[in-house]
Amino acid sequence: MKFPHVVLHNLDEKLAQRWRTRYRDARDRPRYLEEGLWRRTQETANADQSGWQQPGDARRRLLHYRYRYGLLDSGARPSLALTELYIYHSAAYPEAEWAQHRDSVTKALADGGWRRLGTREWVRADARCTVTDHPVHPQDLRVGRVLPAGYRALDVCLVSDGYTPTAATRNLPWDVLTGGMRVKDRRQNPAPIPDLSALADFLPCQVEIGCGMSVEAGIPALHRLHEIYRVTNRAANTFVLDPQADTFLHEVIATPEHKLPELTEMFQACFLAEPTPGHGALRALRDAGHIVGPVITNNFDGLTARAGMEECYVRRYDQQVPPVPFLPEARSLLVIGSHADRRRVQRRARARGMRVFFLDPEGFWENDAFVSYPVEGALDGDLLCRREAEPALTELSALLGVAS
Repeated sequence: MKFPHVVLHNLDEKLAQRWRTRYRDARDRPRYLEEGLWRRTQETANADQSGWQQPGDARRRLLHYRYRYGLLDSGARPSLALTELYIYHSAAYPEAEWAQHRDSVTKALADGGWRRLGTREWVRADARCTVTDHPVHPQDLRVGRVLPAGYRALDVCLVSDGYTPTAATRNLPWDVLTGGMRVKDRRQNPAPIPDLSALADFLPCQVEIGCGMSVEAGIPALHRLHEIYRVTNRAANTFVLDPQADTFLHEVIATPEHKLPELTEMFQACFLAEPTPGHGALRALRDAGHIVGPVITNNFDGLTARAGMEECYVRRYDQQVPPVPFLPEARSLLVIGSHADRRRVQRRARARGMRVFFLDPEGFWENDAFVSYPVEGALDGDLLCRREAEPALTELSALLGVAS
């Protein structure tokens, strides 16, 4: 497991310049970092997904990763590389399952040729792996959280040499866990509309976008990350809370050279993606004054910024919404491809008297079948156009006489 790990060899000048201006020197947020976090717990409220059946079911799995990327001067052309890696995995199981999980980690270390240092640490090339057994996890003690009798926890931390996580990084998944599980919004009955022509009566608008436009740009949907990190069984729509089904640690420890390309594929896809005609239509509508304010975005790909628009980045793990700059002249909010109203931006817009429009096909094609994926937070009084972003936005531009 050697670092830096090259992701893209021999960047041309366009991509090298993209890195320097959009990633290395970005002022709004550290775009050279990639981070993800999942918590999987068993509770009565999520029994269908977690398999909860009785009070003694309290299995838990936390997974947090944080990667840093940079350019390597490797000859005539630089290369994009993963320069720092941090993966933290914490699982709590009944003792028999915990033993299975511990044995799987031990086997992965042996299969991967890791060399033991002391009682808890292993090393392999430029990486270190720390495995810690917790009969009672100190983070549970910190907040007075009590697991059922017989439960044990195992922490596995994988880092590249020279990286030491900050206290904030170490505590982040536990702070998110303490914040409680996400409560889904209750879908009501938005009015269906065939296109966005009705939006013309509610201009200027502000825009919030989710991953729908990213998918149109060729970036994998977020459920691809669920597959890579083995956190959800998509076929059954259930959490992975079984040590036998949780193969992630064995993959990344036993065969890291095979797993690293998967771990870095999302960042690579975002870096290579180009803004679509849909992004061009948004910018044209903005330039014409029909869209005001920054684009409120949950997306980490930066495509709206690359298309020449200001972004307000609201993606958070604690489900809190940072300050969103709603403009007093905005009469509506157009929500594009954002399914789960996790950050309550739409709720704030409604409270200001803004009309909420959703542009979303409410599903996607996979293996020649259309998979339904309804918008979660659409309410009575909202308007819903079930179309893809690019054609609907270019049609709206033409309707308003805006060249995109």
